[in-house]
Amino acid sequence: MLKYFFLSYVFVAAIVIAAFGTRGSKSELPPIEIFPDMDHQAKVKYQVKNDFFADGHGARMPVKNTVPIGFEVPVKPASSPEYKPASFAFTNGLDYYNTGKMGDYYGDGLPAELTVDKSLLQRGERQFNIYCAVCHGESGNGKGVTSKYGILTAFNFHQAGAMEAASPAYRPDGAIFDVITNGKGLMGSYGGNLTVSDRWAIVAYIRALQVAVKENKITVQ
Repeated sequence: MLKYFFLSYVFVAAIVIAAFGTRGSKSELPPIEIFPDMDHQAKVKYQVKNDFFADGHGARMPVKNTVPIGFEVPVKPASSPEYKPASFAFTNGLDYYNTGKMGDYYGDGLPAELTVDKSLLQRGERQFNIYCAVCHGESGNGKGVTSKYGILTAFNFHQAGAMEAASPAYRPDGAIFDVITNGKGLMGSYGGNLTVSDRWAIVAYIRALQVAVKENKITVQ
């Protein structure tokens, strides 16, 4: 009986030492990684020599005759007098159109660079249903699919005061744009998924949803 007691004692002591170790000890040896979590991966680092390619450069030039993601194809052909070079479609500036801010404050209203028409709202509806409706709901009431699985923090664009500038529930257009770009709380950033114009299209569509609900043209469920 005493033998089993000592064995149990040694076993428990070993567990305690293994769990807490000795405080203040240091080692120059690499740590033992039981779960490496993909810390070590074969990859090409920027501006670093790489012998895989004949020229020794890891960074590669874009494929000829391709358009990089994020660049807009010019509306007018290059031979046209009205031709303008393709503009960078992701955030590329500090103005209201690119940030949603005017100085240190969020702006309100859609930027002058946009033409608010049916095509813009249709684009906004499409992108909203792809990226936003899963949490915010198709009507924007904050009761998307995720609400059925315990995520109940999606913003409700139809809550009381959501269209009144003096209300704490009101969000300026620039603030909505900024949240889409950079994320907030549990919501991640979509700045790398949606172009600047698409983000503003979503803002315009959200405003259209709010007006439609207020005028009883659609029902929030």
